[in-house]
Amino acid sequence: MKKHLFLLLIFLISCQKKDLTLVYPESRMSDHVDTYFGQDVPDPYRWMEDDMAKETEDWVERQNNVTFNYLDQIPYRKKLKNRLKKLNDYEKLGAPFKEGKYEYYYKNSGLQNHSVVYRNEIGQSSSPEIFIDPNSFSDDGTVALRGISFSKDGSLAAYMITEGGSDWRKIIVIDSEKKSIIEDTLIDVKFSSVSWRGNEGFYYSSYPNPKNTSELSAKTQLHKLYYHKLGTPQTSDKLIYGGEKQPNRYISGYVTEDQNFLVISASKTTSGNQLHILDLKKQRLVTIHKEYMNRLSVVHNEGNQFFIYTNIESPNGDLFCKFKQSQKME
Repeated sequence: MKKHLFLLLIFLISCQKKDLTLVYPESRMSDHVDTYFGQDVPDPYRWMEDDMAKETEDWVERQNNVTFNYLDQIPYRKKLKNRLKKLNDYEKLGAPFKEGKYEYYYKNSGLQNHSVVYRNEIGQSSSPEIFIDPNSFSDDGTVALRGISFSKDGSLAAYMITEGGSDWRKIIVIDSEKKSIIEDTLIDVKFSSVSWRGNEGFYYSSYPNPKNTSELSAKTQLHKLYYHKLGTPQTSDKLIYGGEKQPNRYISGYVTEDQNFLVISASKTTSGNQLHILDLKKQRLVTIHKEYMNRLSVVHNEGNQFFIYTNIESPNGDLFCKFKQSQKME
């Protein structure tokens, strides 16, 4: 179906008027030059990387005017758009999941910008209620929901939002029962999940926020794993893992089902990772794998016994058992 629609689009565009012309706005060239290993590399459009500058904003607006003026003249464009809209106008439901005494699910009535999170109380016949409606976050639909994490008993939830497609996110904490926001909103969070330990707090990852530059184009380093205790300011969050020695790692962590351990993964690329396990009671860290060439992930644990999936010497994957030994915090 998608292939046929793509071919139809190509055909319709090919049937457009032959006299359509494009006149692109002028793009200023600067004299900016970078020097790498003694070699000068001109970069005349470096100024465009400052996405917050008025000049860049004006340039983008002029480019968009050219683009949309051209597209608006394509024959059958409106007809094709309406057809695609009609094909996509049907109810969509996500798989339900249980948190506390409620069953939650995502639902889109058809053409909503964002799916809405609904819930039912388990064992009750009452109508579903809206838990979170991302469509209410902004008038233009550019603020999106990027995941929800519940505390173990389901009484608290932390959800992430992003603005304008940015990788930078906010974590908003709410009382699940009352659906009211708790004053623990975290800002400047990037490439992170949220993992609760009890109802006291949660783990998350982020970079230092770039200062005096654009968040969208600034270089980010020193990804770190933190613990946020509810009721305390973000500035007092505890650093769990990450540091200056290896600035280009991605670090994530999650609490095991029994709430006794924190599984920490650190990677430099998408093809391998270090694996560490932190005993949350004794505050002792054990390194399971310190190289970056292979993938490892904890599947399950029974007390100190961990079942780990890996592709070490096994391209199709292997499952092995590891007993965690007590070590001092590294």
